[in-house]
Amino acid sequence: MATPAAPEGQRADDRDGPQVPPAEDGRGGLRATLGGLTTRGRSFLAAGAAAAVCAYVLGQADLLRVGLLLAALPLICALVLHRTRYRVATSRRLTPQRVEAGTEARVQLRMENVSKLPTGLLMLQDHVPYMLGPRPRFVLDRVEAGGRREVSYRVRSDLRGRFPLGPLQLRLSDPFGMCELTRSFSAYDTLTVVPRTTPLPAVRLGGEASGYGDGQHRALALAGDDDVIPRAYRHGDDLRRVHWRSTARYGELMVRREEQPQRSHCTVLLDTRRVGYQGSGPDSAFEWAVSGAASVLTHMLERGYAVRLLTDTGAAVPGEGSDGYAGASGGDSVETAGLMMDTLAIVDHSEGAGLSRASDVLRAGSDGLLVAFLGDLDEEQAALVGRMRGRAGTAVAFVLDSGSWLTAGAVTGAVETRVRQLREAGWTVVPVPPGARPSDLWQQAAGDLRDGVATDGHGGLA
Repeated sequence: MATPAAPEGQRADDRDGPQVPPAEDGRGGLRATLGGLTTRGRSFLAAGAAAAVCAYVLGQADLLRVGLLLAALPLICALVLHRTRYRVATSRRLTPQRVEAGTEARVQLRMENVSKLPTGLLMLQDHVPYMLGPRPRFVLDRVEAGGRREVSYRVRSDLRGRFPLGPLQLRLSDPFGMCELTRSFSAYDTLTVVPRTTPLPAVRLGGEASGYGDGQHRALALAGDDDVIPRAYRHGDDLRRVHWRSTARYGELMVRREEQPQRSHCTVLLDTRRVGYQGSGPDSAFEWAVSGAASVLTHMLERGYAVRLLTDTGAAVPGEGSDGYAGASGGDSVETAGLMMDTLAIVDHSEGAGLSRASDVLRAGSDGLLVAFLGDLDEEQAALVGRMRGRAGTAVAFVLDSGSWLTAGAVTGAVETRVRQLREAGWTVVPVPPGARPSDLWQQAAGDLRDGVATDGHGGLA
């Protein structure tokens, strides 16, 4: 059985990665190899030295030969391990690369011996963060020349975030287990753990057409998508669009104005202020708010809305298109959903104390549906949120009392005061008790809108 040496490189997702040099030649490399002696190798070396000393003191030549053999064996194994060379290529495939918190992902490792010599005993070890589980280790007894081996393991995290997988380490050992060397590859992959999403019930209020603009903004003509309000004829207009009644009235050629129905917009405001939340962990109030925002964004994209994610810092995602909205088409919806989930995967507490930056963004234009997930509010911030109602067709706020989430108690009187203050400003407000299901609260908000609680009847949830 040939003795393995250092690997040459790694392929991440079946792509060639950076080359990793083998063990250094010369004294430095040999010294590093001797430093890789195992407990067995050091024991043999110590036993050989002790036997040689005893043989010298007692004058026993046979004992000296035994001592020299014991001491020479680990040194020979280390020298062979240092001089032997073969090439090993590896790849890692992560499926899928984006998962929800609490969902497993599968990692497949493939090792290929591209040298002309078979390998000895190999141990593969992949570096994974402790949040994803124990560090996976695999022992490969022998890989023939040109052969390959595939192993796999699963990772799972209850915490959202971006977690690096790798680099992969290959531990090399001689056949007698006297010496071990560890060589690391350089390539790694990234697992994105996004917040949990909950399917929300499909409800529609206020006579709003699914996926299109608010009903109060326009009434489409019976003939189709054309607005009956005419305009003057311009060169190149289709004569079939001439509106003869208006032409006779105005004394000049008039045509029907072409206007496509406007797609509904939805803004999801996520309050990330550190002062607005207490506690941490997957069951904290802040994590519920992040998960709720992810659920609403996914739901509205599925319903055909153009959406954007807005935080208290004033940052809007995706920040492209008209007023920062995206997701109007099927392809855009998938891309927008992925971008927003990636953003929510790494969103953290902000150090700001107020919501003024988000208010400035909404003041510039917030037509359509506004859904806010809010932490603890003082009187000043509650008044600021009340003014955000502005031009929004419908404004729904989910208010969390983070103190009650720590004690699993009832919503405090201070939160009830803030809820009443927001309702007086025109918001539809739903207090969030500990452990509440987003789908139940979404249905409750729809019921409040249907009953006319804190709404002007111009919009609705879909």
